[in-house]
Amino acid sequence: MFGNLREDFPTLSGENAPVYLDNACMTLRPNSVIEAIRSYYEESPGCGGRSVHRYATTVSRKMVNCRNNLGKLFNANESNEIIFTKNATHSLNQVAKGLNWEKGDVILTTDREHNSNLVPWLQLEEEKGVDHRVVKSNEDNTFSMENFENACAEAGKNLKMVSLSHVGNLDGVATPVKEAAKIAKDHGALVCIDGAQSTPHMKVDVQDLGIDFMAFSIHKMMGPSGMGGLWGKMDLLENMRSIQSGGSTVETSHYDSMVWSKPPAKFEGGLGNYAGILGTNAAIDYISKINLDDVHEHEVKLNKVMTSVLKDVNGLSIIGPEDAAKRGGICSILLDNIDAHDIAILLDEAAGVMVRSGMHCVHSWFNNKGLDRGSLRASAYLYNTEDEVRLFAETLVEAVEALG
Repeated sequence: MFGNLREDFPTLSGENAPVYLDNACMTLRPNSVIEAIRSYYEESPGCGGRSVHRYATTVSRKMVNCRNNLGKLFNANESNEIIFTKNATHSLNQVAKGLNWEKGDVILTTDREHNSNLVPWLQLEEEKGVDHRVVKSNEDNTFSMENFENACAEAGKNLKMVSLSHVGNLDGVATPVKEAAKIAKDHGALVCIDGAQSTPHMKVDVQDLGIDFMAFSIHKMMGPSGMGGLWGKMDLLENMRSIQSGGSTVETSHYDSMVWSKPPAKFEGGLGNYAGILGTNAAIDYISKINLDDVHEHEVKLNKVMTSVLKDVNGLSIIGPEDAAKRGGICSILLDNIDAHDIAILLDEAAGVMVRSGMHCVHSWFNNKGLDRGSLRASAYLYNTEDEVRLFAETLVEAVEALG
């Protein structure tokens, strides 16, 4: 479906191109993104939003354009609701540490969250006395609406925040955010979404979802590393503290006071990653020309191929639902008596297949189940092919049969 796009990615060119199946961690970058970064350093290496010479003015205009494009992609009410951050982790920390909390406030997450959507809330529990509670998923790792409704009801008027991954990086399982957000709103809670694994793979409309905040990582959207973003409703952003104050975060300052800037400048203290922002703009331009529904369909098709080869193999099991369609482009595999890191190295060296091994920053899920070996995770994207995922699955089967 997307075979003609492979030539846009320099790391996939040539006869010896690797099979890159670590897209849930970081996607590859097309030439247009690389060129945008190069052009910043070679053609307009100025400070956006500060100086007024032509270098800086060029960058400032491109920053505005990038913010506008992100706002359109997610259907924000206004582009200034988009804040540039380092990654989704930075964005989630901004939400957790920027809002006002009282002892006893209840925050709900699920039992399969990335550390970035768990640790900040645990930190608040230690420092502010909030009550962080975990909603247990169904046996197949799908979201339990019954457990969620019960948790909301038990929290009652103390429920202040529901923070959920839109798509799990552990298993590719999507959360029914729109339905969960409606229930949370009925209890008067704010809703924050970790969109790191959804925004590259599906159309995300923040208005339709009915949420208040969404964190995302540009390095998972074919953009530069060190770039992410936070979308938030303007009235909430205006009343939220910045966790990175200084520089452009204030309109002016005196020895004993300051006047805060309006969002987004309020949250973008210090010299910006201007090369990253220009690269982000190129990435969003690239992704905006692609039908994300087709991307999701392509990834599911590839996952079905992987699953068909692996599902009945002794010595391994797939995390999450049996139906690959419910796991998007992620196939995460538990191995019996074999270290996942060893297999990942073998796959790379023997077949040129690159996957992720370990606990994928979801230590809590693995620790809860006593799984100290982690898992092997293959994650597909639009430029991957059926031949590639079949090579991965068949090589893995050979390795398990040889070592098991």
